[in-house]
Amino acid sequence: MKDLRAQTAAARRQNGSGAGMEEIVKGLERALLTRPVPTGDAAVRFLLRAEKGSTKNVAALLGISQRTVQRWVTARPAVRRRPSVVHVGLIEEAVRARWQPRVRARQRARAEADGFVLHTRARFGFAAPAGSSDDPRVRLITQYLSGAVARELFAARDAGGGEQQQLVILARALGHAYFRDGGLRAHGLGIAFTDVEFAEFSIG
Repeated sequence: MKDLRAQTAAARRQNGSGAGMEEIVKGLERALLTRPVPTGDAAVRFLLRAEKGSTKNVAALLGISQRTVQRWVTARPAVRRRPSVVHVGLIEEAVRARWQPRVRARQRARAEADGFVLHTRARFGFAAPAGSSDDPRVRLITQYLSGAVARELFAARDAGGGEQQQLVILARALGHAYFRDGGLRAHGLGIAFTDVEFAEFSIG
């Protein structure tokens, strides 16, 4: 179990997803859904229903032992166990992948065709030069971004690019729309977009 936790922590560090990170990934996921994803015991019950009540199938889906799943769902208090932190992550990932698939597909198609509105709080501004009102600082931003940006974000997610790649995509898009007036000024200046506190995507 310690090895699993260490591997998870290492993967988060490698992807640049420590505390307060992965907000873009979470925001994209919320935008694709019309109902909250089940969590806790409800998430386990959802997977069991999806696998027609088979603890063996749920175990295979999560890559763990059948006995572990049986301990989560048994009616015997002395035997019942709660999923570990690592297992909760596996359960949540499996549930998200199976929750409202047709709704997700429609929402994604709409975003890729018509764009979306990003509402976020993050450190944002020109990487250089210093000393102006456009320096990087924590800002509350509400900005429409095009379908092309949505396509880039989803393609990066599908390819497993992680949060850092999506930050680069959004930095370029926000800089173009927010500071450069659609490309009319501030050519050649880098954009800083970091320390994302939250990210909400409004589609349609």
